[in-house]
Amino acid sequence: MFDPISQQELEQFSRDGFLIRENVLSKRTAEQARARFEHLFAGEFATGLAPDEVNWQAGRDPNDVTRQICNAWKADPTLARILLSESLGQACATLMDWPGTRLNQDNIFWKPPGGKALGFHQDSSYEQWVVPHEMVSCWIALDDTYAKGGTVEYVRGSHRWPLDAMIESFHAPEDPLQEMRRAAEREGVTHPEIVPIEVPAGGCVFHHGHTWHGSRANLLDTPRRSIVAHCMSSAARFSESNTGAIYSRYQRFGDTSMDESFFPILWRDDGHRSAFLEDFLSEKIGWGGVRPTT
Repeated sequence: MFDPISQQELEQFSRDGFLIRENVLSKRTAEQARARFEHLFAGEFATGLAPDEVNWQAGRDPNDVTRQICNAWKADPTLARILLSESLGQACATLMDWPGTRLNQDNIFWKPPGGKALGFHQDSSYEQWVVPHEMVSCWIALDDTYAKGGTVEYVRGSHRWPLDAMIESFHAPEDPLQEMRRAAEREGVTHPEIVPIEVPAGGCVFHHGHTWHGSRANLLDTPRRSIVAHCMSSAARFSESNTGAIYSRYQRFGDTSMDESFFPILWRDDGHRSAFLEDFLSEKIGWGGVRPTT
């Protein structure tokens, strides 16, 4: 699925803070993944387990905002087979010079026609409950993406700026670039270079956790759907001083280690990969090792 990272790609990632690749998913795989979105946002979870966050529901939320789910891998094996792939984990570890890769969380994004912006931000700002709180993410397009279609956009070289605070408004801000511009000004950058990602369905972008990115409104008459694997080092632990409002619920009292059931190891340089993954992804077992019902 994901070819090894070349030296040239490693240098590009180090320089720009992001790395674009095309055709990491086949057209059929992208189509199968898209087909799961209707089910997930309708509350139909193949494993019987709800995701950790469902940030849009029909009849509750406006139709013109970007729909988001966090940790759909727990709810849907079709998406999990992409998000938990071993080759994705190895690519992330290479880019960040880690001994291995854990999944921190995933994001499922569905920006409908007319869908509003997502504020420009740095992912690592939201991960203060992790030590070290450095991340790399793999954003995967499930539809062809265009600058006018609300695709993800990156600020080239911004991974070298200091880590800022969480932004004031993530969903549908009036000015999605506001905090990014302020950060650029502090760094003496008067004209930050913003790069919209235009790739066919199945293309992806790896980005550093400090890289400023976001997306503007979808001005086209087609949706923009994507999935994101946010990854951390296999050696990551819970912070002893900072609590994550949602994900610290998986921490045991007095223990900063991370349970692989909730933060699985995708790849490690000693050959380790979380033991349950192959049976879970092949649907031989359901959540928690229970055999799925037929």
